[in-house]
Amino acid sequence: MNPLPHRLAPRTLRGRLSLVALTTAALLMAVLTVAFNAVLDRHLQHQADDELRTRAAAVATTIDTSGPRVRVVETANDPLLDANVWIYDGTRLLEKPPTAPAGNALTRAADRLATGGGRRCVTARAENPRFVRLCSRPVTGGRASATVVTALDLAPYRNSARMVLLGSLILDAVMLACTYVLTRLAVGRALRPVRTMTDQATQWSAVGSDDRFGAEHHPAELARLGASLDALLDRIRTVLRHERQLTGELSHELRTPLTRIIVELDWWRARPRSTAETRATHEVIAEAAQSMRTICDTLLDDARESAGNSATAPGTTAVAPVLHRLTENLDTRGRRERIKTVVDIPDGDLEAGVAPALLERIVNPLLTNAVRYARSTVTVSARPRPGGLRITVTDDGTGVPEPFLDRLFQPGRRADPDDGHDGAGLGLPLARRLARAVGGDVSHDARHEGGARFSVDLPTG
Repeated sequence: MNPLPHRLAPRTLRGRLSLVALTTAALLMAVLTVAFNAVLDRHLQHQADDELRTRAAAVATTIDTSGPRVRVVETANDPLLDANVWIYDGTRLLEKPPTAPAGNALTRAADRLATGGGRRCVTARAENPRFVRLCSRPVTGGRASATVVTALDLAPYRNSARMVLLGSLILDAVMLACTYVLTRLAVGRALRPVRTMTDQATQWSAVGSDDRFGAEHHPAELARLGASLDALLDRIRTVLRHERQLTGELSHELRTPLTRIIVELDWWRARPRSTAETRATHEVIAEAAQSMRTICDTLLDDARESAGNSATAPGTTAVAPVLHRLTENLDTRGRRERIKTVVDIPDGDLEAGVAPALLERIVNPLLTNAVRYARSTVTVSARPRPGGLRITVTDDGTGVPEPFLDRLFQPGRRADPDDGHDGAGLGLPLARRLARAVGGDVSHDARHEGGARFSVDLPTG
């Protein structure tokens, strides 16, 4: 395949549309020019034939066919009438133009017309002039019959046709040039909003802007393009929001196990430790590292499933062991002596219809907040309910300020950023999002007095 046409093709859409318009206009003008000049030639030929017939009719008035032989009547206009005129008695030549010797091309053509009879016209080629139009006219009305053949030089008609053709070609060239220029200008003006929209979409997508094109004040095509770009910008903004959310949630969730690792390492390096103490430190670090891995896997799996609009994979988890393990591993930041954790779970196997790691990720932020703001006691309870179970986390702290209730589950929001705690305001939004991903929910009981109470509703296993 020859790549040359592809290299010669314009690279821009404006150039290609202009080339298409130029090609179409050239084809149309070529057809119109050919048709116009063909019609003009036909018209000029008819005009010449009409003139020849008029002259033949004038000559016929000087021919007398009443007798047994054809007789030509002399008139005052004989020199004018005899110019390029042949008169035949049957097939016998009576008169011919003085400038047309017998046997030349024009005389032979006139002889053929007279022999053929009837009213006919032909174009003969001669030396000078090159093309001559001849028409025959029979003259009857008496005992004899005659034929008049008249001739007309076509040079003036052909010169007129050539001038018209040249003018048509010049006009076509001017029209094609104007068509190309006007098409480029019109296409460039039509595509200017597209370039503007493209630049704006590039800028807005880079920062996740809320600006959108909308469908108002745009032609239908640009409105559809704007709607497509708006949908694309919405998806880009969603991806950026999910990316920021995932980053914040990972940093929030990984802070606790990292703190445990750092504390254990600082404690282990403070002074020489025994083999048992070193082994215990290693176990704590290994457990924290495993917790970090579980956190990463859980959040990344949830992010992938959310991006694919699929539900989190279900599982079955015994609730009691998970709650006991969470309360035992709570980081009270030196307040363990003053904070008491109570786990209230009824007898029997109470199971949640979620994976163990996901249950930990949902409940752990609630426990962390409860320990952070409690005065003395944190209570964790689990009870079955129709179609699922409810886990309740209650503390005896100051509770959630009423002005902050509407923003409680918004990412990055804290009631008092200067309260001395290092929370990022991501735990509660993460817990609710994960719970809703499996058909559950996390809610705050605003009617509870004497602290804060949060409820986790989950499907049963």
